[in-house]
Amino acid sequence: MNKRPISITILAAVYLMVGTVGFVFHFREILVRHAVQYDDALIELTELIAIACGVFLLRGRNWARWLTLAWIAAHAAFSFFDSLQKAAVHSLMLVLIAYLLFRPEARTYFQHPEEMGS
Repeated sequence: MNKRPISITILAAVYLMVGTVGFVFHFREILVRHAVQYDDALIELTELIAIACGVFLLRGRNWARWLTLAWIAAHAAFSFFDSLQKAAVHSLMLVLIAYLLFRPEARTYFQHPEEMGS
């Protein structure tokens, strides 16, 4: 098993935190409203995906690396419909997360022994 880089541990923790806090926050809003709006399920699903990203980054699953990147890329894309400032922040986060996920140490961590030609 490859040693997990600290950057991946931190990134996974951030995704776990963002997903969990977001899920609880939005779920509380639903309970307070006593009504479910059309996009509530989609928002909660997005938060669950963030949690899954965090869990499976910690487990070294390569597909989780790609899902993590897709998750932040979607946030960057959707933020263009909100404000240029949010789009800039999310785009910067996308670049930083892509860098962390695809550094040589991270690539080695996400390789499985059978992929390394052991």
